[in-house]
Amino acid sequence: IDAKEVAMERISAAMRIDEILDMDDGVRRILLKHGLNCAGCPGAVSERLSEAASGHGIELGLLLQELNQYVEQREKQPSENTAKE
Repeated sequence: IDAKEVAMERISAAMRIDEILDMDDGVRRILLKHGLNCAGCPGAVSERLSEAASGHGIELGLLLQELNQYVEQREKQPSENTAKE
């Protein structure tokens, strides 16, 4: 499988929380760090990241920046691991 095929998409404010949680365990840790304990929350299937951030008084821009930095780092790892094999 080509690394581009398995690349994670960028996270946007309009994405539902459950879509974000399904991406990777690392994003769950980032959400927790920012005060969003979304795993298992019934609202995760309908609430968008922007709504969750607003409802919990979280700075959306900072959260998105950290989530997407994490995603970008994860995208680089498969190609680096493949090069080592």
